[in-house]
Amino acid sequence: MNIMPEQLEMITEQFKTLKDRSPFYAKKFDGIDLAAIKTQEEFETLPFTDKGDLREAYPLGLTAVPMEKIVRIHSSSGTTGTPVIVPYTKKDVEDWAVQFARCYEYAGVTPADRVQITPGYGLWTAGIGFQAGAELLGAMAVPMGPGNTEKQIQFMMDMETTVLTATASYALLLAEEIEKRGIQDKIKLKKLITGSERAGEKIRNRIIEALGVEYYDIYGLTEVYGPGIGISCQHSHGMHVWSDYVYLEIIDPDTGKVLPDGEWGEIVLTTLQKEGAPLIRFRTHDLSRIIPGECACGHNEHPRIDTITGRSDDMMKIHGVNVFPAQIEEILATFPELSSEYQIRLSHLDGRDTMRIYVETNGSVDWEDLRKRVASSVKAKIGFTPLVKIVELGLLPRSEKKTKRVFDERYD
Repeated sequence: MNIMPEQLEMITEQFKTLKDRSPFYAKKFDGIDLAAIKTQEEFETLPFTDKGDLREAYPLGLTAVPMEKIVRIHSSSGTTGTPVIVPYTKKDVEDWAVQFARCYEYAGVTPADRVQITPGYGLWTAGIGFQAGAELLGAMAVPMGPGNTEKQIQFMMDMETTVLTATASYALLLAEEIEKRGIQDKIKLKKLITGSERAGEKIRNRIIEALGVEYYDIYGLTEVYGPGIGISCQHSHGMHVWSDYVYLEIIDPDTGKVLPDGEWGEIVLTTLQKEGAPLIRFRTHDLSRIIPGECACGHNEHPRIDTITGRSDDMMKIHGVNVFPAQIEEILATFPELSSEYQIRLSHLDGRDTMRIYVETNGSVDWEDLRKRVASSVKAKIGFTPLVKIVELGLLPRSEKKTKRVFDERYD
């Protein structure tokens, strides 16, 4: 997409002093005259920033303001490698709340709503972001945090919660538990807002069916404020990304070339107002596209990205074939006999790689026939035959956070 004049103005304004304020960018852009960047074409010649760069800046090397202006830190939720520490100024915290309140407004949340917050608090950005946005909007925040499903459901009933915020995995767990107890009539939920992980159509429909809610996808990542930099509107066709806070690009993940609207690639983000740790051309590794054309909601000043299909670094290579988990999920979604849950395990046995796919079904179908049909469908679409294991409904683990569905055991 073309950069808006006001976006380019914000970028060039921060470029005037960026190297002076940030040792990180002084090193990153050594030999590059940022003051000479005046056009979109010139901007697109700048090198990308990635998570590896940010890890090298540990602990506070990303800071671009005097240290006394930092009021909070957050850290990315990854469990491996050096963590990424992201510093926030008072303005950053306030701006994040403004963006989050806007997300709630796009989802039709009002001060009359009661918002139950199940994502985690602490160094993770999710819980506190959902809470700050709800409070700025004027809605009642019910800051439960993760886990304790029994208490979550009890509060949902007692507090007459109307909006649930959760990972898709935990929303599914809650939905199945509420359905199992037959207490849908005691639940007042109207809306569900999920983020932090990709959720396929089958999982989403399963949750909507069980809870009877409007479903909204929220977008964001710790490095760029956190969740809340974009959300799907009530017309449910893509997520609006706040163009006054971030500049959005879609690139070919292999070549780095910027792609035109409508083409699928990797999301790259540049912050426009962030003080504590500005980001320039940050590779998110999230795969999506910019949806061309106008949205029925009328908010066309904020571009829309499509549902995240996965991550460019999620690719599995097996038998010389590049496979993404989303491809397997799309195949499984064509079988109505299967639940929305699955698990992929890669192993190396007897000198060759093996993919095992575990799927759930109930006892009313021919399991052997189903196993063969699933394996045949994967073979036809992907190019090799996996080992398919059929298990009973509910046997695969549910999660209170993100569900891990791919296990690569080849190098354990």
